[in-house]
Amino acid sequence: MLRDTWLIFRREMTAALRNPTWVLIGIMQPLLYLFLFGPLMVRAVQAQGLSEVDGWMLLTPALIAQLALFGSSFVGFGLLAEYRAGVVERFRVTPVSRVALLLGKVLASALQAVVQALLIIALAYLAFDLDAPVGGVLLSLVIVFLLAVSLASCSYALALTLKSEETFPALLNAVLIPLLLLSGILLPITSGAAPEWLYRISQINPFRHVVDVERNTFRGDFTMDALFTGSVVVLVMAVVSVWWGTRTFQKENA
Repeated sequence: MLRDTWLIFRREMTAALRNPTWVLIGIMQPLLYLFLFGPLMVRAVQAQGLSEVDGWMLLTPALIAQLALFGSSFVGFGLLAEYRAGVVERFRVTPVSRVALLLGKVLASALQAVVQALLIIALAYLAFDLDAPVGGVLLSLVIVFLLAVSLASCSYALALTLKSEETFPALLNAVLIPLLLLSGILLPITSGAAPEWLYRISQINPFRHVVDVERNTFRGDFTMDALFTGSVVVLVMAVVSVWWGTRTFQKENA
């Protein structure tokens, strides 16, 4: 299975390197938030008595989580195109592992998300004097990788389940927009700043805890209280999502 996974991974990465357009398009939205929304958020944070650096420490880790959230969630479009072109059908008659078909694609998508996240972090360091510890940045990239694995697995599974270019984006937008707004990516949702009902709803959003642990790693807070909940959430999401994706691929390619 490892060899099959490597072959699929190499195929996906080769295609991405030959046509990096989608990688660049995927990073455009976080870049716009970084340069156009970031200064406004920093001013808002300064009004609360925090420093400019604190503002970028809140926004940058949230943006790389947003990048994984949206970038990896839409990879199913590529699988739908392959399905229409008969690529999935042709894979059925090959001896390649059905699990490898998913894992190779998912790992390629996750690696691209990490590369995009590195670009965002590098720009934040160069342009806005980001002051995050190296250890915290590395840990945040691991979390981005696991988050991308989770969302890419779900995206591929959902695409194979729906098999519709019209239904797929409509359902994704209906799910992703509330998750984005309730995750505190744009503005942290705290008990003091948000209405009580909104704060309570945000607490049951798993992406809220992932964003929180990203921000904690950027602050260099490696205590159990800071890392435990978000780390467990992203690990459980990764395991459940890969299991769902694997079951869907095995069923489709049986």
